[in-house]
Amino acid sequence: MIVDDFPDRTITVEGNEYLYFGGTGYLGLAIHPEFVGILTDSIKKWGTFYGSSRNSNIKLSIYNQFEKYFAQQIGAEDVLTVSSGTLAGRLVIDFLKKSNPIFFHYPKTHPAILADGSLPLFIDDKLHPRLLEATDEEIVITVDAILGLEVAPVSFAFLDNISTSKKITLVIDESHSLGVLGENGSGVFGRIKHSNVESKIMVSSLGKALSLSGGVIAGNREFINKLRNESMFVSSSAANPAYLEAYCKAETIYETQKKRLAKNLNFIADKLEVKDGIKFNKNYPVIYSEDEGVYNKLFTEGIIITNFKYPTYKNMMNRIVITANHTEEDLKRLIQILNKKQ
Repeated sequence: MIVDDFPDRTITVEGNEYLYFGGTGYLGLAIHPEFVGILTDSIKKWGTFYGSSRNSNIKLSIYNQFEKYFAQQIGAEDVLTVSSGTLAGRLVIDFLKKSNPIFFHYPKTHPAILADGSLPLFIDDKLHPRLLEATDEEIVITVDAILGLEVAPVSFAFLDNISTSKKITLVIDESHSLGVLGENGSGVFGRIKHSNVESKIMVSSLGKALSLSGGVIAGNREFINKLRNESMFVSSSAANPAYLEAYCKAETIYETQKKRLAKNLNFIADKLEVKDGIKFNKNYPVIYSEDEGVYNKLFTEGIIITNFKYPTYKNMMNRIVITANHTEEDLKRLIQILNKKQ
């Protein structure tokens, strides 16, 4: 479907208006009047884009300002911004590969943090045997904080069962958890505390709940400083400075939208019949349905959801996304259809 206007809580397709429960703008900020106003003022100050290297002789102050502010929010020692979440992932993986560690990946890890030759973390639902061996070696484990088709964050309890001989670096993709999970939307990075993890690194797109253009990397200061001198970082354009300033100035708006989203999720939790084939958690703004016919069923009732083939999944993904902008009437209509008996 090709549309000519931004899809918020409604979408117009071929002249017909539908309710829209799709996308990734969980906090509903992309067309929020006050947020757009702040962003517009930021564009007037910083321009539409600044395509220079961060290591150029001319440096914009907003980068240091945002990175310091964001690091405090998520509980990281230091933060680095880049132009996209995918670049954030590849920059980190390519840097870590230089020390020749053994890479392991959690099932269905996002391609941006999937290294060539990476080994599966689990085999037949058990930790890879190599992780249990008392052999001194560096390993990197990559994992999405919350997996596609799941409605709760990954449990990191498996870390406690890995041999203490391993020097573990944990890389977490928080693209779908920032702004949604954790205290004040800080994600899960700051809450992961396992004694056998020597280093943890967070990568994320800023373009989901936060509705910003760019990506972010978080970790210890030594690691972030090394990335600043990587050729890929030096030679690439920086994140859009106007979006970074808008974020720094919109704290109250973010807080208000998080509360609105929480209210919507509590409303659904009270009324949705979570039956076989439906996944929902009131702390996460997505309903997953395993019913292959749910897309057409909702479409005929005037509702469009996200439906496509994701690279790491076998079947079509039916993703019903709740945002802060949906009204109570929108939610009632969705719930009525999902609760309807076959």
